[in-house]
Amino acid sequence: MQLYNKLSAKEREALLEEAGEDRLTLSFYAYAKIGNPELFRNHLFIAWDQMDVLGRIYVAHEGINAQLSVPADRFNEFKKFLDEIYFLENVRLNIAIEHDIKSFLKLKVKVRKKIVADGLNDETFDVRNKGVHVDAAKFNDLINDPNTILVDMRNHYESEIGHFQGAITPDVDTFRDSLDIIEEDLKEHKEDKNLVMYCTGGIRCEKASAYYKHRGFKNVFQLEGGIIEYTRQVENQKLENKFIGKNFVFDHRRSERISEDVIAQCHQCGKPCDTHVNCANEACHLLFIQCKECAEKMNDCCSDDCKEIAALPYEEQKALRKGKGASNKIFKKGRSEVLRFKQ
Repeated sequence: MQLYNKLSAKEREALLEEAGEDRLTLSFYAYAKIGNPELFRNHLFIAWDQMDVLGRIYVAHEGINAQLSVPADRFNEFKKFLDEIYFLENVRLNIAIEHDIKSFLKLKVKVRKKIVADGLNDETFDVRNKGVHVDAAKFNDLINDPNTILVDMRNHYESEIGHFQGAITPDVDTFRDSLDIIEEDLKEHKEDKNLVMYCTGGIRCEKASAYYKHRGFKNVFQLEGGIIEYTRQVENQKLENKFIGKNFVFDHRRSERISEDVIAQCHQCGKPCDTHVNCANEACHLLFIQCKECAEKMNDCCSDDCKEIAALPYEEQKALRKGKGASNKIFKKGRSEVLRFKQ
């Protein structure tokens, strides 16, 4: 029985282009007690592989976190499958604002220790004791309140290209880095301020809101459905949009434009730009912001060294990578010293 991908990304890309069928990009999460994550993982893979679902899914004892691409004409079948799982019945599906048939090119269902890496080892912490969920209208009201502290629970490379007006945007590389930093910075306001949080789709805020309640914060709120659902509600209800720039997403699209504001800059020349790319040198693969002019000048690379390597025949590049681990620059997400204009 097939429990893994048989096609490469390039093979899958060609099939998707040939089919030309509409696909929906969506995400969902649920915290639940899963006794046997491996068995549940296999169940999901078998079912979704048959539906031609693609994406990246993490399963753990604490629940599931999924980003997916679903054939549009099989959405009802996919939804029915979810509803037959007791803790996923009527789960909120964050459907993307912009769709791309190639947002995902493989189906990857992985078992992890946690669906969101938080670095916490506190057995008394209950993630189900979460903060108050608020919709877009209530969120706007809250962040207009001078008694509110608004915090972006995402990483620096996400908030760099887009964030809510007036939000605190921690300069962190990972979610786990942000938890203690935010608590320390806001420790004087555990009782007298509204702590309002947001993230991409809600999963990080779900855990963070429960954690801060656990740590003594009294008035904790989170944007339900994250930036994705906020944008949908703003458009449908004709509300004021308080998000500026782009929303970073974790698929091949890399972002969705929410407003026309460009608040970031090219990391190589400094001109206004908010387009994330990966360095064309596969041994580097650094994520950074690059404008069209620099992409042409640098052949889609982050540095002259990478440009030279990427210009070599593929087999020579492959030989240079042989026996070497992935460069740490992959994980710096724009912090590399070769990027002159990274702020």
